Amino acid sequence: MVGVAPPASTLTAPVSAADTASSARTRGTALVLAGILLVALNLRIAITSLGALLEEVRTGLHLSGAMAGVVTTMPTIAFAAFGAVAPWLVRRFSPGRVVVAAMVALLAGEVVRVATGSTAVFIATSAVALAGIAVANILLPLLVRQHFPQRTGLITGAYTVSLTAGASVAAASAVPIADAFGSWRAGLGAWSVLAVIAVLPWLPAVLRRTSAHPAVPPLAGRVRPARTRVGWAMGIYFGTQALSGYATMGWLAQLFRDSGYRPQAAGLLLAGVTAVGIPVALVMPALAVRLRNLRPLVLALSAMMIASYVGLALAPHGGAAAWVVLLAIGQGAFPLALVAIGLRARTAEGTVALSAFTQSLGYLIAALGPLVVGTLYEVTGGWDLPIGFLIAAALVQTVAGLAVARPRFVED
Repeated sequence: MVGVAPPASTLTAPVSAADTASSARTRGTALVLAGILLVALNLRIAITSLGALLEEVRTGLHLSGAMAGVVTTMPTIAFAAFGAVAPWLVRRFSPGRVVVAAMVALLAGEVVRVATGSTAVFIATSAVALAGIAVANILLPLLVRQHFPQRTGLITGAYTVSLTAGASVAAASAVPIADAFGSWRAGLGAWSVLAVIAVLPWLPAVLRRTSAHPAVPPLAGRVRPARTRVGWAMGIYFGTQALSGYATMGWLAQLFRDSGYRPQAAGLLLAGVTAVGIPVALVMPALAVRLRNLRPLVLALSAMMIASYVGLALAPHGGAAAWVVLLAIGQGAFPLALVAIGLRARTAEGTVALSAFTQSLGYLIAALGPLVVGTLYEVTGGWDLPIGFLIAAALVQTVAGLAVARPRFVED
């Protein structure tokens, strides 16, 4: 009848329960997304901040040239070595707990290394921090697949942007922070706060007795990417694109200085690669998941990278801005490789196994980039041979990428 309301319980109880469940799911999804982005933000900070302050660290700890070389080579070696442990960890513990452990290792390494005056302790604790980064590197594709299966491209792009932004901000800010506090230790140690913050979104899941996403159960037949063509293709593709990236970070500014640019301008041109690369990193994974075959993306990115290298060899001063833009787009192969890990695995175990093999092999290959480019530059005194090496690596990257492009799966 008009004016007579039904019992309150029939209106509110079911709706309230549904609203509560929906609200809880929304909060959980938001926390996971925040956790993924914050973890990604930390994944290069410990490296680029040290690179910016390497001269001050060498002076403060009395590092020899050889030991400084060890420090700069450690990231790629550590990523290859420690990343291989990740599949073993996620078969025994939930991914959320492994992520927290990785961030705690990063935090401990960052804090202790700035408190010591010992070279040996500095090296050892840097290795601890890099071990945490290596494990988190492997887990992020798995976490995206578990929590955002319908938005893999978008979330991969977002965390790649977060990773790139963290690396850029740390590289730009480490020296001013050190100057403000009068010590290189502040310029390195200040970033440990971000590792603490990255742990917080994961705590609700870690503190529960049971996890919504428990340890990844092994399949009856263990996934072994090293025995598959797609595994090796992924590793070589990831490695050759990373080789280009690390060589660029290490030597591009020097190339521009040798071509006549002042140091400040050369540094800005190097920063331009990162700046242009941020929107590319956001768009590339979302584009990749819409394509059944990745061949057009692989070919386009490789073509732009090779065109940039040819331009750097022929007209490094006159066309610098154009070569920077082309190189930044070409390095969109990095987010493409990350999203391809999820696209080339059917299962959670397949994803983490392929991620571990791809990045472990890939970072071993990447370690050659700065070393070979630097050696060729020192021997020849010019850039033709180093650029020729990078073009050859890009051609290998193209062949491997075409093998990755076809829709097949590591479990098959």
